[in-house]
Amino acid sequence: MNEIIKYKQLIDDKLYYEAHEVLEALWFPIRKSKNDYSLVLKGFINAAVSLELFKRNKIEQSKKIHSVYNKYVTDKRIDEIKNDEIFRELKVFIDKKFDLVYLNNRKRELNISKNSKKKEFKNLRNS
Repeated sequence: MNEIIKYKQLIDDKLYYEAHEVLEALWFPIRKSKNDYSLVLKGFINAAVSLELFKRNKIEQSKKIHSVYNKYVTDKRIDEIKNDEIFRELKVFIDKKFDLVYLNNRKRELNISKNSKKKEFKNLRNS
């Protein structure tokens, strides 16, 4: 489970692509098994991909991949995994990351909109 700890640290450091690579090394040999463990790993890989896309300002693609994360990383699936606590904690951690990323993006969108309206108003006053 050292890979999970490394993944979490890389996510925290905003090294999403590298985090994806760490879990992919775990997942790839078992990818065809389609058991809960492999599907949850696949979900966490998709979480890192989604965050990387967001970092690259590919917001719509990020949201699509985020939905794949939600499809695979469910409480029911995590319950079926032996030693599930680390995955449960990781889910909480990732969900908080997504909340922060999307909240900060929403604040940025509102500021851009607010600034645009101010500029528009100034232009109207000056004309």
